Amino acid sequence: MARIGFVGLGNMGLPMAQNLIKAGHQVEGVDVSRASVEKLTAAGGVAVATHKIAAARGDVVITMLPSGKEVREVYLGAGGIVENANPGTLLIDCSTIDVETARAVAAAAEARGLLMLDAPVSGGVTGAAAATLTFMVGGSTQAFTRALSILGHMGKTIVHAGGPGNGQAAKICNNMILGISMIAVSEAFVLAEQLGLDHQKLFDISSKSSGQCWALTAYCPVPGPVPASPANRDFAPGFTAAMMLKDLKLSQDAAGSTGANTALGAEAARIYSRYVESGEAGRDFSGIIRFIRG
Repeated sequence: MARIGFVGLGNMGLPMAQNLIKAGHQVEGVDVSRASVEKLTAAGGVAVATHKIAAARGDVVITMLPSGKEVREVYLGAGGIVENANPGTLLIDCSTIDVETARAVAAAAEARGLLMLDAPVSGGVTGAAAATLTFMVGGSTQAFTRALSILGHMGKTIVHAGGPGNGQAAKICNNMILGISMIAVSEAFVLAEQLGLDHQKLFDISSKSSGQCWALTAYCPVPGPVPASPANRDFAPGFTAAMMLKDLKLSQDAAGSTGANTALGAEAARIYSRYVESGEAGRDFSGIIRFIRG
């Protein structure tokens, strides 16, 4: 079993690290939150003071950080992971960040003789806890092959999307689809309400018809049809509106840099921006239906 440094023990990182401990790995955790580190040690992990120490000691280093800024700092800054990891160490960044940063970090890691993957995830906190995440992985075949046994303890679906940065590319494209489709599903339910059509009737029809999509059948934004959806819990977050907005902005930054036409993605970003600004940043992203209702 591997010694794994895990940097970033937030809502996603902590259960991911705990699943690695359950699988028998020695996990050494780093986080700014003392409470999160204490939860890791209670599960059998080890606390280390800095990511520099985790990098120097680990066979594998995994990061789950808020944005590209933190990823650059932790990997490339003074005392960073790239500078302190031993040659041959496998580095896996599970953060959702911009493609440019992912490729810059990968290039710096390769120059130091390190194996680097960008491996953002889909599945939310529930998937992290249940070890059923989907990993979208960018990097070399050698690094991907070595990482499979590690990622398999945290996720159910692991896809090699191509070279460095392609995991991030897949993630932001996927979440642009999700953001757009959640707005579309929400608009349909709001229209159904105005027309006097019952929620369950619309669900029963659309879930078996051409309107079928994940936002409807797995994460329905009205109470009742899908008992596990946040709509049944006052939209307590699995994936917050702020996180969705972050990903939509990443998609639009990428569209701007490549010249891609993403008109619906741009409009989805504007709608989620207004929703977040209304004070709902911490609400689940499916709560956008409440904003659409007005």
